[in-house]
Amino acid sequence: MPAYTLASRDASPPRPDTTVQIADGVVIGGRAISVIAGPCSVEGRDMLLQTARGVRTAGAVALRGGAFKPRTSPYAFQGLGEAALDMLAHAREVTGLPVVTEVLDPRQIDLVSRVADVLQIGARNMQNYSLLAAVGESNKAVLLKRGMSATLQEFLLAAEYVMTRGNHAVILCERGIRTFETATRNTLDIAAIPILKRETHLPVLVDPSHATGKAHLVTPLACAAIAAGADGLMVEVHPNPERALSDGEQSLTIPQFDEMMRRIRPFAGVLDRPLGAVALQRAS
Repeated sequence: MPAYTLASRDASPPRPDTTVQIADGVVIGGRAISVIAGPCSVEGRDMLLQTARGVRTAGAVALRGGAFKPRTSPYAFQGLGEAALDMLAHAREVTGLPVVTEVLDPRQIDLVSRVADVLQIGARNMQNYSLLAAVGESNKAVLLKRGMSATLQEFLLAAEYVMTRGNHAVILCERGIRTFETATRNTLDIAAIPILKRETHLPVLVDPSHATGKAHLVTPLACAAIAAGADGLMVEVHPNPERALSDGEQSLTIPQFDEMMRRIRPFAGVLDRPLGAVALQRAS
């Protein structure tokens, strides 16, 4: 048996694929392919609502948006914090999209959980074991991103930290790893997708935005991820990327996201997998 006994597919009898319900009618994993989309950072109420409505219309099943941002530079925009959480709650109320947002510290979990349907653990915190244990004691689904230099075993052992505390609603996200290549922000490890699908029963998403760092590369790698067997995508979308306060270069516009959704549909169709859909209330 591998060291990650709870996350492993290798059991007797073999574990079936796990599906994670993040809201009524919204499930990550299983036959459908799910797309989560939204801005890197919540910058204001109007831009968030515009983005949420746009990605919902294009077929996204959940809204991502950063309230607390761990940035490499201490001088970079760090997010709007609690005010951004209020904006995310309003966007969910208006559009019906469940919310995915990052938590950076165990002390933030209660605050973020009041709004978030999914707690995101970012790449920089993949091996923050106190944080992993704390979200493992929550009743919220956890989206765990692979660390930028983490092996797949280390990635699955991080998931194990969450699961050993009783929370088995874990979604894995491959977001590219750090290599010698400088043409892209990171190097998307396409091979990780079928390996993870073989090794674990947990759903596997891909973040082509962070993997590339360049908007024009997001759609090609989104198509490749679906073809390789990913259960879904997490994509950065902004109504005006040139004015984004973080990660504008890798963010799709709303029309570009709509085009990406059209482009990935044939790849999903070849695999006999529909794009996930959710019954959403009409925007006011």
